[in-house]
Amino acid sequence: MKSYLDFEKPVAELQAKILELRALGENGDAVGIDEEVNRLEAKSLQALKELYAGLTPWQKALVARHPNRPHFQDFAAGLVEDFTPLAGDRKFSEDEAIMGGPARFRGQPIMLIGQEKGADTASRLKHNFGMARPEGYRKAVRLMELADRFNLPVVALVDTAGAFPGIEAEERGQAEAIARSTEACLNLTTPNVAVVIGEGGSGGAIAIATANVVLMLEHAIYSVISPEGAASILWRDAAKAQDAATNMKITSADLMRLGVIDGVIPEPLGGAHRDPDTVIAATGDAIANALGRFAGLSPREVREDRRAKFLAIGRTL
Repeated sequence: MKSYLDFEKPVAELQAKILELRALGENGDAVGIDEEVNRLEAKSLQALKELYAGLTPWQKALVARHPNRPHFQDFAAGLVEDFTPLAGDRKFSEDEAIMGGPARFRGQPIMLIGQEKGADTASRLKHNFGMARPEGYRKAVRLMELADRFNLPVVALVDTAGAFPGIEAEERGQAEAIARSTEACLNLTTPNVAVVIGEGGSGGAIAIATANVVLMLEHAIYSVISPEGAASILWRDAAKAQDAATNMKITSADLMRLGVIDGVIPEPLGGAHRDPDTVIAATGDAIANALGRFAGLSPREVREDRRAKFLAIGRTL
């Protein structure tokens, strides 16, 4: 059953009418309903086009958080073969919010890393809603060091509201773990590509997204803090999250214009959750193109390219 967001109410109402008419037709209670169904379907499609042609930043945030949006494991299943998840940070424990391991992408060995939010209640609890603890980022460091040792490009799929903010995470060095993971990204001598597939929240995202090439899905968001968090700090009112989202420039179009990201991957009409296979295939093409840019570059050139990219962000001269 499809799940509709609040702003999609006009589409939901039309789809409900279509389902009702189809049910009547199947029961033999209505005659010649095909024409009306076709009319309503055309009207529904037009309404969806109009809605998604003018999404506000807050509405894009809602789409990025849609529960049916494809997550890391969906992308892993559709993008790579022979994915072998590795567990543990070799220091404290396993963290299920960050998953990763060697895989084969279109015949090329890579290291795949990303945040998994989970698809139902049980898996969301297991993966802590994609919010990693320090051991998750230390696992990411371990995987990146392995990738460097075996000359594997790193592909990171980013989807987190942020690092886990619990007391135990702070006690185990959350900030230091995020910093070490960011440093590991910068020090890689192999190319790395990051794709924000849903939410790119704060240091929890940048810890694995400090990449040679940073891409975003069209309706993903990427920000230093959630709109709700920014509203609570600036106005002491989380209800102003919509205002915060508008002013924070969290959308792919804004970040592309500001030079924070390097490319935008189009989503199907109505968002990635309406046609996951298409968006996963498009993501694969974008990753392949990005990795192809670094063919023939030396390890030193790959590292310098990455550092120059981040040093250039925000420069106006």
